[in-house]
Amino acid sequence: MSDDRTAVAERIEDLRRQIEHHNYLYYVLDQPEISDAEYDQLMRELEELEAAHPELITPDSPTQRVGAPPSSAFQPVRHLEPMFSLDNAFSFDELEAWRERVLKILGRDPDAYSCEPKIDGLAVSVVYERGVLVRGATRGDGIVGEDITANVRTIKAIPLRLRGDPPAVLEVRGEIYMPVSAFEALNREREERGEPPFVNPRNAAAGSVRQKDPAVTASRNLSNWMYHLGHVEGGPRLERHSESLAWLRELGLRVNPANRTLHTIDEIEEYARWAEANRHSLDYEIDGVVIKVDRFDDQRALGFTARAPRWAIAYKLPAEEKTTKLLSIEVNVGRTGVVTPYAVLEPVFVGGVTVTTATLHNEREIHRKDIRPGDWVVVRRAGDVIPEIVGPVLSRRPKGLRRWHMPKTCPFCGNPIVKDEHGVRAYCTGGYACPSRLREWLVYFGSRSAMDIDGLGYKTVDLLMREGLVRDPADIFLLQPDDLLRFEGWGPKKVENLMTAIAAAKDRPLWRLLVGLGIDHVGPTVAKLLARKFGSIDDIMSASEDELAAIDGIGPEIARSIVAWFGDEENRKLIDKLRSAGVRMAEPVEEVEGPSLEGVTLVFTGSLERFTRDEAKEAVEARGGKVSSTVSGKTTAVVVGRDPGSKLAKAEAQGVPIIDEDTFAALLERGPEAIGGS
Repeated sequence: MSDDRTAVAERIEDLRRQIEHHNYLYYVLDQPEISDAEYDQLMRELEELEAAHPELITPDSPTQRVGAPPSSAFQPVRHLEPMFSLDNAFSFDELEAWRERVLKILGRDPDAYSCEPKIDGLAVSVVYERGVLVRGATRGDGIVGEDITANVRTIKAIPLRLRGDPPAVLEVRGEIYMPVSAFEALNREREERGEPPFVNPRNAAAGSVRQKDPAVTASRNLSNWMYHLGHVEGGPRLERHSESLAWLRELGLRVNPANRTLHTIDEIEEYARWAEANRHSLDYEIDGVVIKVDRFDDQRALGFTARAPRWAIAYKLPAEEKTTKLLSIEVNVGRTGVVTPYAVLEPVFVGGVTVTTATLHNEREIHRKDIRPGDWVVVRRAGDVIPEIVGPVLSRRPKGLRRWHMPKTCPFCGNPIVKDEHGVRAYCTGGYACPSRLREWLVYFGSRSAMDIDGLGYKTVDLLMREGLVRDPADIFLLQPDDLLRFEGWGPKKVENLMTAIAAAKDRPLWRLLVGLGIDHVGPTVAKLLARKFGSIDDIMSASEDELAAIDGIGPEIARSIVAWFGDEENRKLIDKLRSAGVRMAEPVEEVEGPSLEGVTLVFTGSLERFTRDEAKEAVEARGGKVSSTVSGKTTAVVVGRDPGSKLAKAEAQGVPIIDEDTFAALLERGPEAIGGS
């Protein structure tokens, strides 16, 4: 390399270090040392040098925040560790009840709690390798999210390269949000251009992050707070959540300065009162506070429920309420046939959104609250909670309003509506001849939770039903391109995309078909258990209640539901029709050589040489074992590869056996005796 080129390379690297340093001061510490003009001058010099020497451009250069071409789709990406939801507390009594559950399990109060504002934004997982940002993903279903790396790179509050001594791998979780000031400025600009304004900062942030063109995301002035460690390989040994936040801040990640470490429930309640009193003075929207047991060993002892950690809870701030007029009460028939009333309201802005409908649950609840069409009513909404009617404003009730009663016949199909034995739930008796029920079922069948048929949303389903092309899920697989090309808005490309998605759905895993069938109580978890145990739809259909109930994770109620569904003649005809349409009805079961690992639960940390993580997991599960993402008292052993993460320290602290990859391979060949098991 010539002396001149060496000097240019050194200057480029120096400029990058300066710019990242000033980004850290501005976004993390809120202590800028230079003016915007001076910062812009550094960026311009870097841009000019890189333009003259493009061979020196690197992906983590500050100039590359908007460097990716527009995306045609967001690819699915599996999180290194699951992203769990949090349970909610809506009162101090519920918060105290959570603390009592923690006390009961631990046998004592935790010595500290970490408390932080609950940001009303979009959850994100960001992965760094050797300190360089390599991936950003949405939360998705907690296991698989959408790859939004190109868009995350445009957010200046998220560093492209970490400071200090970063670990080999760091997955960190946080929230992308739009500052209130940026939201207001964006809406002013949209109104000036004659475009509709965004409803609230959260929707604006979510829509901005999921733009196909990263340049649009970059223009939206998004920001970020990081609040949780995910997967870590390397780095210091941390004993507390509060220590992890301090470490993230040292690495250059943005951690909310409003976070607090508190010690008593009284202090937590005082913090929640502060959040409520100041919620509208912050430059970001919050809908509550998150409370976490601070010590990691206490978190491990508390563990998880099926959907949420026991060591954390979200206290939701009291809902905002507004008054509006109840125009009418209508009903909807869901995919299970339940008839649910809902309120049609004069539009009202409450809890950050414009509300036009609200749930009414059932007829008994409507009568209990004495809500009548034509009433002025109080509407409540908080965070993600579905809008609800608190009750009528009796002082404003017009004279002559009549009580509402459930219709005797379904407004969609004309069949009788009947109530359950308790007189609470109402059902349409029209089965799937009811267009409302069929519509909901078809959309659910094609949803990402079930058969994942991209493009089969409500608009498409409405068209297919209106034209008589689809009368049950099997008809979806019988569609032909000519069926759709005759419709306005359905050009060759759109038709091809839908047909490709339908063709791909024919070969979906068996568990997805089981979910899509809409059997009561059979979601993804139960469906996977059934597919793994029986391997084919025919074996599931012929299984008895006792056989089903004996499966770990499936009890008598679920077993009865499965047997009843497959016992229905119409449902069996549907299975035959799906089979004839070419839908996969069985898993390709491979004979696995080797011993049973039933009763064995393994946790993996670090990189394996001979297996990918998915291959290792499949090998264990094929032999009847389980793979967990967390170390607990039920863990048989922790398999340690290259550059292990914090799970190694957790295993050592709990006395859980630690094995290397060679021992893991021996376990697959010889069974539990390879690690001293029986």
